Amino acid sequence: QVQLVESGGGLVQAGGSLRLSCAASGRTFSTNAMGWFRQAPGKEREFVAAIRGGGDSTRYADSVKGRFTISRDAAKNTVYLQMNSLKPEDTAVYYCAAGYSVLDRSRSRDYDYWGQGTQVTVSL
Repeated sequence: QVQLVESGGGLVQAGGSLRLSCAASGRTFSTNAMGWFRQAPGKEREFVAAIRGGGDSTRYADSVKGRFTISRDAAKNTVYLQMNSLKPEDTAVYYCAAGYSVLDRSRSRDYDYWGQGTQVTVSL
């Protein structure tokens, strides 16, 4: 089992920044990928960013490329999502996910564990 707890969400003006954290506990050594997804009201959950276990391979959705950065601190079992140049369309609940055998990091069903989510609201 892996437990994931997100933090760092909040209200920010357009153009601002936030850093989300995802603290993992449990059998984290077995996971081969961690990712961030988001879900806006009335929309499906969508992929944002993902990172492999070694932290040397990242992947981003086109909508956040160049603005968001995913990173991993293995010693703290924590994954971060640095979000810069935020836009109102980034408003959503952001979820952290972890998986043991993730083949396609952008595919939510490949992940085994999910956090409870953290709200990010970007105002004009």
